[in-house]
Amino acid sequence: MDPTKKSSTAVCHVVAMPYPGRGHINPMMNLCKQLVLKSPSILVTFVVTEEWLGFIGGEPKLANIRFATIPNVIPSEIGRAKDFPRFIQAVNTTMEAPFEELLDRLEHPVSAIVADTYVIWVVRVGNRRNIPVASLMTMSATVFSVLHHFELLVQNGHFPVELSECGDELVDYIPGVPTTRLADLPTFFSGDGLKVLPLIRGCILSVSKAQYLLFTSVHELEAQVIDILRAKLSIPVYPIGPSIPYLELQENASNLDGNINGVDYFHWLDSQPIRSVLYISFGSLYSVSDAQMDEIVDGVRDSGIRCLWVSRGNTTRFKDGCGDMGFVVPWCDQLKVLCHSSIGGFWTHCGWNSTLEGVFAGLPMLTSPIFFDQVPNSKRIVENWKIGWRIKKDVKSENLVTRGEISDLLKRFMNQENNEGFELRKRAKELQDACHRAIAEGGSTENNLQAFITDITRCGH
Repeated sequence: MDPTKKSSTAVCHVVAMPYPGRGHINPMMNLCKQLVLKSPSILVTFVVTEEWLGFIGGEPKLANIRFATIPNVIPSEIGRAKDFPRFIQAVNTTMEAPFEELLDRLEHPVSAIVADTYVIWVVRVGNRRNIPVASLMTMSATVFSVLHHFELLVQNGHFPVELSECGDELVDYIPGVPTTRLADLPTFFSGDGLKVLPLIRGCILSVSKAQYLLFTSVHELEAQVIDILRAKLSIPVYPIGPSIPYLELQENASNLDGNINGVDYFHWLDSQPIRSVLYISFGSLYSVSDAQMDEIVDGVRDSGIRCLWVSRGNTTRFKDGCGDMGFVVPWCDQLKVLCHSSIGGFWTHCGWNSTLEGVFAGLPMLTSPIFFDQVPNSKRIVENWKIGWRIKKDVKSENLVTRGEISDLLKRFMNQENNEGFELRKRAKELQDACHRAIAEGGSTENNLQAFITDITRCGH
């Protein structure tokens, strides 16, 4: 637990400062594991709030990664999901001072800081102290480019805009980003998203003052936009993804433990036919009306398909929806589940980490985005990668997707015989292969990680 004690071989000290949310902490930790496994000379001090240390547990599994904590300076009444605008504002106004105090207490000099892009003050701290900062973008390179080129939306009369009237208008001028409807842009540009847009924009603009930009994406998945950003930005741009826990797949391949409340979901998956199960997970912040959720539950039941459903709240209604054909759990080891041979599809909220895991597992996806980057992620899955279908044609529509529509869609989606499903699975397999080549020796991700390690270890001498 003491970040001031390090092994005698560690010569490059990296401080990791994630944004305090699971969708940000997890990819940061996955990156840190890759760094220390590829270079034993790297020691990582992973900084979290005291609250988050309680959530994620005590000791990391790797000796060269140590946790350090700063106090819970964010008021508890804000909550991570209750009031997002106030929460992100608090992250960017109250955490800087305790972070600097922590840096002052560290016994060993800091060679580099890896910080989440949405923690804006870390770049200032690094520049004041002459410590190189790598900004880690935990959303897609596409979303970064949209936010980075925000002024183009203004110049083209697309901000501010009323999506209910202009949502189908096309945006074809953002560098590297395929033509997209206004309604498929990140939801920072409308509704409640406008409350955080100035701060989000500030975070994106601060990247140019960092020394490196890291993407949790894979170059091959967003090659055009990444190449353009590399040409436009004056700092090195390294796509080092997918920043998902694929290293742990090899560690525990022969010891899958899916025990939840005395019932093993891996044992259940082992008993199902190959590619017959739909995995359903809407993320930790998913929110739809009770009426829409009732339609979803009824539609799943009427479809008769097998499903493994992750529900973090009251599971009774979901168990009713699955019946004898399904399994409901409050949590699961998602990537290992997605890579199980009985899983044939993924119904997702389109968070970027889940999107990358679905691609890595080679699965076709059903998309149900709600907000922020989930909307453009859904568009990329369906229209650009062509590996998925939308549950709801228009995210902004108030119309319910009915149980009948859901049932028919699920039956078609999980049908192993029809041509449209075959094309989805074929393309998903191609993207999976690209992902796996990227992380193999000589692949794009492997090369980018090595280049970044060379950069920061040089700084440590």
